[in-house]
Amino acid sequence: MHMVASPNRKMQRVLQLSMVLTLAYVGATFYFGLRAHSLALISEAGHNVSDLLAIVLSFVAVYFQARPATDQKTFGYQRAGVLAAFVNAATLIILSIWIGFAAIHRFSMPVAVQPRLMMVVAAAGVLMNGTIATLLWKFSGDVNIRSVFLHMLGDTLSTAAVIAGGAAIYFTGMAWIDPVLSLLIAGMILWSSAGILRETLNILLEGTPRNLQLGEIRQVMASIEGVVNVHDLHVWSLGSQSHALASHVTIAEMPMSECGNILTGIKRALHDRFHITHTTIQFETIGCETTHGCAAPPELEAVGTHGHSH
Repeated sequence: MHMVASPNRKMQRVLQLSMVLTLAYVGATFYFGLRAHSLALISEAGHNVSDLLAIVLSFVAVYFQARPATDQKTFGYQRAGVLAAFVNAATLIILSIWIGFAAIHRFSMPVAVQPRLMMVVAAAGVLMNGTIATLLWKFSGDVNIRSVFLHMLGDTLSTAAVIAGGAAIYFTGMAWIDPVLSLLIAGMILWSSAGILRETLNILLEGTPRNLQLGEIRQVMASIEGVVNVHDLHVWSLGSQSHALASHVTIAEMPMSECGNILTGIKRALHDRFHITHTTIQFETIGCETTHGCAAPPELEAVGTHGHSH
């Protein structure tokens, strides 16, 4: 019940608008990049193709995230967005490497470019990418949307660099500025995507969320009145903003009906301090044997009564 994601139609509308604008700009940058003989503009076209794929993936992921949990998908489809962000980041890294090799090749075989055309097309790109990045900013708490936001922010900065490079080529005639700009764009793409790749990989491998410290969580749980010990503690992310916890908690021997206050205190502390709402707590009594950190039931005692064991 905690894990059912609610649909966000406004987010979907923003992504739809982003797809239309990006598709139009991809066609423009590729066409005019060929006309201007500008590797920087062609690189921008390739980068924006990856942006378009990223937006499509994110849109599909947002749709799936809104679907409720089922008997087959008990946690729902929350990781659809995480998977989309992982694919987006991996694609960007591959693209940045390709741009880097193409730029190095351009140093050995320079090509005359048309700086005026570069600047006009890049100016349109700054306007479009900046608008999309602004619209996505309010949803950037979600790692899926943040991956697209970084795509568009990187595009805004790189197209601004193309304008500056076009002006420099226009006034100096130095054609090597174009591949240098391409290398800078590739470096920026690589830097922005590496962080997303690390974060999504940590979620997919069910690592501890980067903003949570396991020791601090254990300490807070142990401070609840009635808790003797906390062990076998696991915390992982179901999605970019949804965390789950499972743990064994040792308490004093007491009737089951009296454990409710302890459980309530633990859940409230986890929710208020760490925003963890999906918890699985297993109580154990003092003196229970443990195996590999998990509670093991005591062995049955054999009682000799007329040859029978009880």
